[in-house]
Amino acid sequence: MNVDRRPARAFKEELTPEQLLKVIFEFTAKIAAADRLESVLILMADMGREMIVADRCAVWLLDEERRELFTVVAHGAGEIRIPYGSGLVGTAISEDQPIIIDDAYEDPRHNSDNDKRTGYRTKAIMTIPFRNNEGHVIGAYQAVNKLTESAVFSEKDMEYLSLAASYSGKSLEAFMLREEIVETQREIIFSMGEIGESRSKETGSHVRRVAQYSYWLALGLGMSEREAALLRDASPMHDIGKVAIPDAILHKPGALTDEEFDQIKGHTLIGHQLLRHSKRELLRAASIVALEHHEKWDGSGYPQRLKGEEIHIYGRITAVADVFDALGSARAYKQAWELDRILALFEAERGRHFDPRVVDSLIAQLPRILEIRDQEAEA
Repeated sequence: MNVDRRPARAFKEELTPEQLLKVIFEFTAKIAAADRLESVLILMADMGREMIVADRCAVWLLDEERRELFTVVAHGAGEIRIPYGSGLVGTAISEDQPIIIDDAYEDPRHNSDNDKRTGYRTKAIMTIPFRNNEGHVIGAYQAVNKLTESAVFSEKDMEYLSLAASYSGKSLEAFMLREEIVETQREIIFSMGEIGESRSKETGSHVRRVAQYSYWLALGLGMSEREAALLRDASPMHDIGKVAIPDAILHKPGALTDEEFDQIKGHTLIGHQLLRHSKRELLRAASIVALEHHEKWDGSGYPQRLKGEEIHIYGRITAVADVFDALGSARAYKQAWELDRILALFEAERGRHFDPRVVDSLIAQLPRILEIRDQEAEA
């Protein structure tokens, strides 16, 4: 007699109401705190999968410009793109109707190409469209393979996933609007930074390079990607206060008087005053950079003669990035320094002008920084 020695499948149980609420509260809190679109979509997929005890859950979004649907998140798979209206998810979105099927291979709308490519067997599928605040369909949840003993999705599962879809569609729209606002802020900051630099005959390339150098110096110091990106986006405003300095002083060909130099130094306070009252994190970071990027590690800088770690890390990083680029850039009034000469200056000023740890980060990140310098070379 043949005996089937394969291990029995370990089925999962449906969530109790208490467990369901715990999942909802846990994931809605995480989604509200997420700061990247990818993170939001991963959390959406995870929430849907756990709520209805599915093996996989994908979040599909509508790319209206290309007339395509794509998964930003698909458990166990990468990005997939399909023409708008094709497949089960395309049908659900185009017809604005949920779909539940017990066996995908019995439905002609199912595309099995991905299964063939990955070796995965899709069986039960449930697809629920989700909408934005105006009621327009912008994407869909798609759950694959129920993990309970029934192995098929139920009306109760549809109710639960519809709840997740309703919340996620509105959250996604709010997040994308927030991203649009932040991107607008970045564009304004960069443009204003260019204006500030142009007053002192610097260039937009200088602004871009300082931003990128600051980002990699921050990462080299162990800062998170999020904070490094915040500094990158804020640093273009470091000289914005120069908009208020008279041209006669900024462009004076000879030596400045003490009074004129004091006016030049005032650009740090002016920039800080322009930005410090904002409630936006990005602009508050820019106000710190504007105020403190001329402070020196030994306390001999300006405007506040801060010393050591009294200087905000954003100011210490931007100081290194700004000076490195200024020394290495040719201007009408000077030649670009050779790299060896620049590095010798940073070694000499390590612990005097510059934070030693930031100088160490500059050396460690030098190959990437030189690559950026070449990519963003002056036109």
